[in-house]
Amino acid sequence: MIELENVAYSYGGGELFSEISLKLAPGSFHFLTGPSGAGKTTFLKLCYGALQPTDGQLRLFGADLRDMSRDDVALCRRRIGVVHQDCQFLDHLPVAENVALPLTVSGQDRPEELANLTDLMSWVGLTERANALPPELSGGERQRVALARALIMSPEVILADEPTGNVDWEMSQRLMRLLIELNRMGKTVVIATHDLGLIRATKAHVQSRVLRISNRRMQLAGADL
Repeated sequence: MIELENVAYSYGGGELFSEISLKLAPGSFHFLTGPSGAGKTTFLKLCYGALQPTDGQLRLFGADLRDMSRDDVALCRRRIGVVHQDCQFLDHLPVAENVALPLTVSGQDRPEELANLTDLMSWVGLTERANALPPELSGGERQRVALARALIMSPEVILADEPTGNVDWEMSQRLMRLLIELNRMGKTVVIATHDLGLIRATKAHVQSRVLRISNRRMQLAGADL
């Protein structure tokens, strides 16, 4: 689905990481960890085509990112749901319309798709907040709205950047249960987090790999994490 071969990424301040080779197989579950500034968010941006590697090969659903047109990349990104760390919404639109925004932008807001929206809002436990405005939401509610919006296009891959960073432990566990359920439905899930306690608590409930970016390299973390 998403494959990296000897991928490197550099920016104005120098090389962020290099020699990353990884295959995100269908239905796999990965945690991505590492110190602040190691490149976790950048790695996720590479995985959904928002950034181009400065070296190496990156394939999205079998196609080399270097050979893809902007339209091709846009089509691939519809197959990837992203839960961003900052959870930006349009504050003048109610929650349900924020969740449905990807459908509206893509011209897919047909009756059957909007029926799926109702089911999705129920699944994340936000039916009663469908008409609320984003500024009225708690941190946990905002994270669930962000997850619902990432899922509205029925993606095959879910990339979540610190999805539990601004919520308490109970809500963190609730969000992780939702992500585990998605994985059991066959979705590929990648979660970037610095919370090792969360990783330890979750690993008991899902078959997963823990990847660590440190000193410009990516390694598989040991079982004693």
